[in-house]
Amino acid sequence: MQKQNDTIHLLILDPSQNDAQSLISLLRNAGHATRTHRITSEEDLEEALKTSNWDLLLARDVEQEFTADSALAMLKRMDKDIPCLFLTNEDDRERTVTVMKAGAQGAVTFGDNDLLLLKIRRELEALEDRRRRRTLESHLHEAEQRCQLLLESSKDAIAYINDGMHIYANQSYMEFLGYDDIDDLTSTPVLDTLTGSSQEDYKTFMKAFADHGRDGMTLNCTARRSDDHELAVTMSVSAATYDGEACTQIVLQPEHSDTELEAKLREIRSQDLLTGLYNRQYLMQELEKVIATAGKHSETGALAYIAIDNFTAMKARVGISGADLLLGDLANLLKNEAGDDLMLARMSDDAFCFLCLPCDEKSLASRCEQMCKAVEEHLFDINGRTVPLTVSVGIASITENSPKAEDLLARAHIASSEVRSDEGKAQGNGIRIYNPAEHEAMDDSNSAEVIMKALEDDRFRLLFQPVINLRGGGEEHYEVYVRMLGENGKEISPYDILPPMGPSATAIKIDRWVFTQAIRQLSDHRGGDGDTRIFLNVTAETLQDETFMPWLSTTLKAARLPGDALVFQIREGDANMHMKQAKEFSRALHELHCRVSIGQFASTLDPFSTLKHIDTDFVKMDSSFTEEIQKSDEAREQLKEIIKSLQNAGKLTIMPRVESASVLATLWQAGVNYIQGYYLQAPAPEMGYDFGDS
Repeated sequence: MQKQNDTIHLLILDPSQNDAQSLISLLRNAGHATRTHRITSEEDLEEALKTSNWDLLLARDVEQEFTADSALAMLKRMDKDIPCLFLTNEDDRERTVTVMKAGAQGAVTFGDNDLLLLKIRRELEALEDRRRRRTLESHLHEAEQRCQLLLESSKDAIAYINDGMHIYANQSYMEFLGYDDIDDLTSTPVLDTLTGSSQEDYKTFMKAFADHGRDGMTLNCTARRSDDHELAVTMSVSAATYDGEACTQIVLQPEHSDTELEAKLREIRSQDLLTGLYNRQYLMQELEKVIATAGKHSETGALAYIAIDNFTAMKARVGISGADLLLGDLANLLKNEAGDDLMLARMSDDAFCFLCLPCDEKSLASRCEQMCKAVEEHLFDINGRTVPLTVSVGIASITENSPKAEDLLARAHIASSEVRSDEGKAQGNGIRIYNPAEHEAMDDSNSAEVIMKALEDDRFRLLFQPVINLRGGGEEHYEVYVRMLGENGKEISPYDILPPMGPSATAIKIDRWVFTQAIRQLSDHRGGDGDTRIFLNVTAETLQDETFMPWLSTTLKAARLPGDALVFQIREGDANMHMKQAKEFSRALHELHCRVSIGQFASTLDPFSTLKHIDTDFVKMDSSFTEEIQKSDEAREQLKEIIKSLQNAGKLTIMPRVESASVLATLWQAGVNYIQGYYLQAPAPEMGYDFGDS
């Protein structure tokens, strides 16, 4: 949970003021101050959300004028990041699943105070993490902007290249090579900026860099300026990213004879000043490379985290200067134990690391057992006093399935700290090998694996729901949905069980399967002269898939289907998150004569900004509008204004989730073009709706 002295800003939806007060008392008795607002109506919650920031909503799931479901729907509609817990009168698994699917964080039986406090703690910690992440993302954006400014103003000649072509160069680089316009340089291969005698050297050099990937590799060569003047230069290369794309950074400098000095400076930057060993920064860089190598070549390595036992107490006994002497003595001992095949680095005041590749965790554990014994038996003499010393070692295996460097280091650190839980090791002095099975849930129902198995077993099905022209006419439109038959026989959407951020490869595979099957069925349904069109929903992952457009073009030709038979629907949130890709995606679709729709429209704060960048033919409103216009005159007027603005911009509008006839008159008056929902027809396996009866 938040720190004990942090105030929790709490919203409570409860018809009983006494019950609401009991929740406040529960939190206060647990040591947490609260600033609470009890919600009395829909308007009251809306005003509270508009005027203040809140940390948590506790909603009683009982019969009341403004229900917990409505409060949750308002949070989602207003796009508020406020965790919501339902308080139910009894433990009901189906109800819990329902509210969590609707966006709540869970449900707790009212009166089960211990469980409620645990869930509140979890949700507030998660909320704090999300807020911290947003702050860090903002800082990252600012840092990237500052880096760009530094690049542009740097006196060093810096450029970024990809596949041998310049993709960026700063002013110093252009001046160095005699170019005035960046457009001239970005269309020029790097080879063309070198003399003929240097071009082969450059190719060999870049191949070595690609194979070994050591940042800071240098090449002495001769550059050729745009005016054909030649310059002896030193080119240094490093791996980099530019505009989110992996590339190579090159820096050109006039050739000097201070190579040895630069090498010495790099060596100094990689050293720990006290012990002379490699420092943490260098080891983490090397660990990243080792993990990449293990993944590329299916090799196995290991990392050992060596923590000094009871270091704080020892430091208090011998003092700071004595501790420094002891660390220097220990570093020499570890250096002897490491030999030539183990990399040794100092990680912090009380920790060192061994890194090796290739090797395995058991062989490293054997080496570390010898090292532990050597440390225990060594007489550390500090200012005439003998200081006993032991270490606890945690070992993490490095394989093709290893996580990133920070997470792998955390594994070894966790194993090291768990040595004290072993029998007879309360003071440390032992070795523990990290076992992922003990720390990471090994779930057979892993979403990506379940989905891929369902694809292999042919347990995917397409459904088609008609999209009806409210103004009449013989048009035939369907929206395509996919359902996966689970092992229990229940149909679910495979997208629903994917994690929010992927896995991206799985989402792309689902999209490709849906599009392939839908295009095939549409081609059969249309026959030679039909004009049925289908709406295909696009995930954010496909938006970013550079291979999609060539695949689509080939697939359309193979099916002998015109592009305008397909309408690709992009969620508004995905379009805003990936605006550049969505803009290019829609442009490429129109080149293939396909149409574009924006779905879940008006679910963000400024929906019309999306339409400024993306050329779309259809706009499908967010389904929340269908509910709101049945409750509020204000919502009906808001919908009319949005529809009018969209139609003035030449967009065809779709209103989803039409569940009854009572809403049709409102939609007609608002000027909506198309409607869709269970009132007309539920999604069905065939495109068999009779549009003539509409």
